[in-house]
Amino acid sequence: MKELQPINQHVLLEIEAKEEKTASGIIIPDTVQEKPQFAKVLAISGIEDPEISVGDVVFYKNFSGTELEFDGKDYLMMPYADILGRIVETDKI
Repeated sequence: MKELQPINQHVLLEIEAKEEKTASGIIIPDTVQEKPQFAKVLAISGIEDPEISVGDVVFYKNFSGTELEFDGKDYLMMPYADILGRIVETDKI
């Protein structure tokens, strides 16, 4: 079994592929769609006291990281410093 593990203070994010259509049913190709800026953390390299953990959904910089395909799935490998925030559940006041 193969596993993709980030090194050198990088984070591996899972990109969800979604197909977009216009109201008339025309499929918009990935090349012209706006890239998402939210993704799920799959792995973190050996970073001391990271502020995120595996399973978190994070918000990251535009045009950051390197997209790759591994075992038929799409991933994004990016520097830890390019993670801007994470989504957390809070109680309503």
